[in-house]
Amino acid sequence: MLADSDTRWKWGALTAYRIQPDSRLDGYLLRGRATPTVRQLDEVGARAESVREIRGVAFLDLMKRSVRKIDRTQHDVVVLACVGGAVQAMLHGLARAWHGADRRPVVVTGYVGVVYEKLADGLLLRHGADVVLANSRYDAERFRAVYRGVGADDGSVVECALPFLGGAAYTGQRDPCTVVFAAQPSVPDNRTDRTYLLRRAVEHARRHPDRQVLVKLRSKPGEHTTHIEELPYQRLAARIPGGLPANCRLVYGNMGEVLDRTDLLVTVSSTAALESLHRGIPTAVLTDLGVREVLGNHHFLGSGCLASWDELDAGHRPEPDREWLARQGVAPVLGAPPGRSLGEYEQAFDAARARVTELRAADRLPPLSPYYTPRTAPGYLPGILARHGLDPRGEPLPGYADLPEESGGLRRVARETVREAARGAYRHGVQRVAPAIRRWGQL
Repeated sequence: MLADSDTRWKWGALTAYRIQPDSRLDGYLLRGRATPTVRQLDEVGARAESVREIRGVAFLDLMKRSVRKIDRTQHDVVVLACVGGAVQAMLHGLARAWHGADRRPVVVTGYVGVVYEKLADGLLLRHGADVVLANSRYDAERFRAVYRGVGADDGSVVECALPFLGGAAYTGQRDPCTVVFAAQPSVPDNRTDRTYLLRRAVEHARRHPDRQVLVKLRSKPGEHTTHIEELPYQRLAARIPGGLPANCRLVYGNMGEVLDRTDLLVTVSSTAALESLHRGIPTAVLTDLGVREVLGNHHFLGSGCLASWDELDAGHRPEPDREWLARQGVAPVLGAPPGRSLGEYEQAFDAARARVTELRAADRLPPLSPYYTPRTAPGYLPGILARHGLDPRGEPLPGYADLPEESGGLRRVARETVREAARGAYRHGVQRVAPAIRRWGQL
């Protein structure tokens, strides 16, 4: 499994275990700006037999050596849990690396959560994998429509569910009632709106001193997730007049564990809403900043979950629409007996498991054939491949393949020091310099 961020590591690892429950999982972290820290990997709670940070070209070389039986490790399935551009680059690189091989692994990819933006772009960048997982019936229909719309094969699309849905069914309000605001790194993306949302959570705590209000954060300052966070809530919280009240605090940790004590989940558009709805926890998708595509809360139109902080302050608890939930793949848990475990959602992965098993048993798989080629996208594809060290044919660019992947002693210490310094400089640019430049541009 190749992943490029903490959330995609979680999705990729859990997906691998769902479709091949008894498999050995070797995890590879694609080196980049969002490479997760040890703390982040531990927090998501998805384990692998081995973990290694790697460059894209080195991963391709490893896969090439595997199919040619140069290395001992033989892989049956490769899960690409990366952003669309990285998936496309790996598909072209793997097609080249496995050219002429008698057998090759099955390639699986998909999305880590709610797909509310760049639908066509992201899907076409994933085309070419043997299996493209859709997390719901709704997504499967949209995915197939996009592929058919460009004349590409849609047979790779397989309906399943989010692999991290689970936990115990909600049994009713606890004492004290716990309200969780699930913050997102990039939604909304400006100081005014983010400050507003934090202020309303704080005001809710002050209005209801008998409740616990938790602001669930994805990362600590200096860490990155799938999306860039320019304005961390930690910094905004430090500027709240009078500070946070005693019954309001910032929390980290595994979302599933936080939901174990949640009586109301509040968010703008986080995938955490689906995790909460899966358990039957009252869930509110905020309308305070409007229902807009840029926020992603338009995905929840028809869900019955749209609400404002004013309504929540007054005691409103949204009632989800069962038909909407069914199309999103979370309806089966509704009405579960109190205290009953919601299990592993095994049936949702039957089709994916059967497809992968069928492909693994085939005498010979066809070559990977992405929709994007130098012919169909000559002005787009070369740039994507070049960002990952590949030429338009999927071969490593001159110099990339010769770079040492591992080094020891002082060289390794120096490499890690330089890498951390570069990441720090990048984060400073993203979190401090870029917002300042945008503000100056508005003057």
